[in-house]
Amino acid sequence: MTAVTAVTGDERVADVNLLRRLLIKPEFGSLIGAVVVLVFFATQSDVFRSTSGVANWLDTASTVGLMAIPVALLMIGGHFDLSAGVQTGTAGLATGIMTTYWGLHVYASLAVSLLLMLGIGFLNGYLVVRTGLPSFIITLGTFLGLQGINLGVTKQVTNTVQVSNLDLVPGYQPLKDVFGSTISIGGSRFQIAILWWLLFTALGSYLLLKTRFGNWIFATGGDPQASKNVGVPTGRTTITLFMLTSAFAWFVGNTQIIRFGTIQAQVGIGQELIFIVAAVIGGCLLTGGYGSVIGAAVGALIFGMTQQGIVYAGWNSDWFKLFVGAMLLLAVLANQAVRRYAEQSRR
Repeated sequence: MTAVTAVTGDERVADVNLLRRLLIKPEFGSLIGAVVVLVFFATQSDVFRSTSGVANWLDTASTVGLMAIPVALLMIGGHFDLSAGVQTGTAGLATGIMTTYWGLHVYASLAVSLLLMLGIGFLNGYLVVRTGLPSFIITLGTFLGLQGINLGVTKQVTNTVQVSNLDLVPGYQPLKDVFGSTISIGGSRFQIAILWWLLFTALGSYLLLKTRFGNWIFATGGDPQASKNVGVPTGRTTITLFMLTSAFAWFVGNTQIIRFGTIQAQVGIGQELIFIVAAVIGGCLLTGGYGSVIGAAVGALIFGMTQQGIVYAGWNSDWFKLFVGAMLLLAVLANQAVRRYAEQSRR
């Protein structure tokens, strides 16, 4: 009896409350928020809950969600990339110009633009590691530089502010089938980008939670100096995360030009803040070391539902940014509270 009592009272084998286990999950709050937003707009509009409505807000969510994956990983690693949005435009413009104006085959153009984007990511990461300056400052400079390059080069080459006619080049249709086609479900057309979003979300979550590199990401964002002291390659991890962000920008930017056959020089400008908002709503802390790829995907889903839901409900779309700002503030406060609760639970 004494032994049983001792074991029962041992805190090391005590059952952890289910609610407590859920609360310390980074994505838990965003899941609750997604359910609330879904139910709210579903009661406000019949179109929102129709298959065509679902297809539209999932399409919006997938564009944000694809970039929210690397942005979330980068934030967990303790950094920001304010050039993530404009890089999507750089990638699409590079492919379009090389193909339609310089005569390079579209597949070769895609390969060259990928190398270009990886080079930009490497430069961002290298400067952050080498100089010790905040990533906010480094990538703000990249953002401004790429914004000027995108507009200047596009106007110089095309005499307009867009690159068009990619859909007329040889080899376009197979790319369209893979990256820009649609799938019919329930009589509505769903963009294939939604499937890419779900696939990359699953892969990103596996990378973060089930691999050594994922452990390095958490360690680098949590305490870079202590991590470095115990052998974590913090510099290499940081550079890899920036290059991963640029690789996703390449994918998203080229998906857009392949889907529409044209791309504007201003594409992606301002979107970097939306990607960060999605990651924060999904549970990523601004201080690094804590977050979830799945949570970032849910944050993007909330963004997509809200943007389309306001339109379907017949409200003035000017209020959308106010709603996003309010969600960001609430998410930051909620994440801080959950983090404190999680730290107390581990004691």
